[in-house]
Amino acid sequence: MHQIYIASSNPGKLRDFAAAAAAVGVQVAAIPGMDTIPPPEEDAPTFEANACEKAEYYSRRAKGIYVLADDSGLEVDALDGAPGIHSARYAANASNENASDAANNAKLVAALLDVPDEKRGARYICAIAVARDGRLLSCFHGSVAGIILRAPRGTGGFGYDPLFYLPEAGRAFGELPPDQKAEVSHRGKAFRLFLNWFAGL
Repeated sequence: MHQIYIASSNPGKLRDFAAAAAAVGVQVAAIPGMDTIPPPEEDAPTFEANACEKAEYYSRRAKGIYVLADDSGLEVDALDGAPGIHSARYAANASNENASDAANNAKLVAALLDVPDEKRGARYICAIAVARDGRLLSCFHGSVAGIILRAPRGTGGFGYDPLFYLPEAGRAFGELPPDQKAEVSHRGKAFRLFLNWFAGL
């Protein structure tokens, strides 16, 4: 089984990646000692640029191993694309600190309180970059369109998943089991593009 490292200690992200990777004989794990590595700034203006920056940075700490880094978030039509690249710190008091999922979700619900149902469209965006030994190798993209609910549903997933309703599934991401979410999610789509690329090496 091939192994790749994920530049994240977020258990939700690691579950998302593992669900898609297992089917094709790839094992994923967080970079050893990930929590002790000082993080990069992540101050780029796009998901792709942030993912590339993180992949290059963390791959220098894992010699000879392919390292994936993703940057992803939610873009809401009624908020002119916000929270966007600031999705993880949408409700944070400091610009460089992440907020809790509960705080971010509460702020989103409040921001859309007066927005009618037909104007609550949104999309999840994901950019995944792969690097090895500090050298960027490629980048992959995935997105999925949905609707922001007025109240959370389900206890699965992470981030804005309980508020992100997928019409074709008839459920919120927070209600989907990990394997089904991997099939339809922005991260799953981008990761499958990486796996296809990886298989061709």
